Amino acid sequence: MTDTKPFEGRIALVTGASRGIGAATAEALAAAGSHVVMVARTAAEMEKVEERIHEAGGSATLAPLDLLEDGAIGRLAQAIGERWEKLDMLVLNAATLGSLTPVEHIDGKEFGRTVALNLMANQALIAGFDPLLRRADKAEVVGVTSSVGATPRAYWGAYGASKAAFDTLLGAYADENEHAGKIRVHIVDPGKTRTAMRARAFPGEDETTLKDPAVVANAIVARLQSDAPTGGRLTVDG
Repeated sequence: MTDTKPFEGRIALVTGASRGIGAATAEALAAAGSHVVMVARTAAEMEKVEERIHEAGGSATLAPLDLLEDGAIGRLAQAIGERWEKLDMLVLNAATLGSLTPVEHIDGKEFGRTVALNLMANQALIAGFDPLLRRADKAEVVGVTSSVGATPRAYWGAYGASKAAFDTLLGAYADENEHAGKIRVHIVDPGKTRTAMRARAFPGEDETTLKDPAVVANAIVARLQSDAPTGGRLTVDG
């Protein structure tokens, strides 16, 4: 391990890695020396990210996967366990926005899918990879959240509720593992960032006023190298 490759020899898994914050985080972790397992539903966009990682001298493995497919997370955990026997970093980034609408107009089916991906899939990822995280010398779990999970906002009830529950889930996991000191949890609010989800939520917004996803990715890498306590919340300004 060197100062330029602080995560050399470590295995990181990043969900939602085909674009935006997930892709940028995968690239930043690879640049810091990690071998990154990239997870997203389609391979085409991830292949572009993988190419950039390889061109920069890093390494990555693609895992095209629908996190909501029955048994998919368990199969992924088994495959990673058989190949590497551990997982050092788990970045929970995949999410869906759903429709922005008054609470009384929330569509139950869509709300169910939002909760399934933003909350239940993340719990399944933690459950599936917990044994591999415990095999690492020291493991890190990063959950990418939203300000609306902590501060309710009109029309954001469905998405905000899913993120509020996600924050609570992460906080509980942090508290449960604090004494052992084996697994550290970070709750990351990326703030106003230039992503496809942001563009969908705020059509017509001037993208030049938003920070690049790489700013968030670099903040995550810096956080993982810090002595920040488990369960803390990082809001990325800028």
